[in-house]
Amino acid sequence: MRKIKFLDERVRSKFSGFLSYFSTISSIALIFFNIPDNIKIYLFIIFAICLILFYFRLWSHLNNLREIELDVEGSKVTVKSGDLFKQDGLKAIAFNEYFDTQVDEIIISSRSLNGTYIKKYFRNTTSLLDDKIENYDFDESEYIEINNKRKKGKTKKYSLGTICVVDDFILTAFSRFDEDNKAYLTMPDYLSFLITFWDKVNKIYAQRDVSVPIFGSGITRIKEHRNISDEELLKIMLWTFRISEMRFKYPARLTIVISEDKIDTINLLDIKSARNGI
Repeated sequence: MRKIKFLDERVRSKFSGFLSYFSTISSIALIFFNIPDNIKIYLFIIFAICLILFYFRLWSHLNNLREIELDVEGSKVTVKSGDLFKQDGLKAIAFNEYFDTQVDEIIISSRSLNGTYIKKYFRNTTSLLDDKIENYDFDESEYIEINNKRKKGKTKKYSLGTICVVDDFILTAFSRFDEDNKAYLTMPDYLSFLITFWDKVNKIYAQRDVSVPIFGSGITRIKEHRNISDEELLKIMLWTFRISEMRFKYPARLTIVISEDKIDTINLLDIKSARNGI
């Protein structure tokens, strides 16, 4: 997918910088060396072809960026493609508001991040994970109610943004669940979740690196914004991070990990070019 136009101003600007540097070096060299007239035309053709090839290479490189570094209000933020589970430090996994752990393709899909975490990375029984969640030291304000009307899954409901740290994973209540066990959010829910999440992480990260996915990039639907793109979600995440009180102290950093199958839909050059990524 070509996300950047061939004659994009940013591509031309970087090319102009290279051309200026190369021209300066060439001009200095010509002061000391004479080029015979009979080969000047050939050198010019070679030079022009090299410049055209370099422009194509530069354009292709910027189109295929897979990692960028940002400075967001003093915090180092990396946005890159990769596997969330292979990152160092703490890794955030989005659960629903009940912290359900039932991977049955109805409540939790085995292909989702939390399904993969439960089946492959928790390395123990689901009942032990349930015990760790049940006995976690939540704030009183994080617990909302018991929903006895639920026929499948847990009944204890938590406020969005609530986190539970299990080993090097941050489990977080991200999505609401309707009566048909479908995950959904409203845009105010999404913004509230992010602000709360950053605040909670600020209290527990203890100068460890933190890696997160693009929240909302999976099966969760944001009501009235069903066509919102992953790039727009990423920009919202960076904006809420900037306005939150969350600040990573060196050398800790935030990494937003984009799955390999979605990196081609996101223009990282746009993210990099904007102030603080937004």
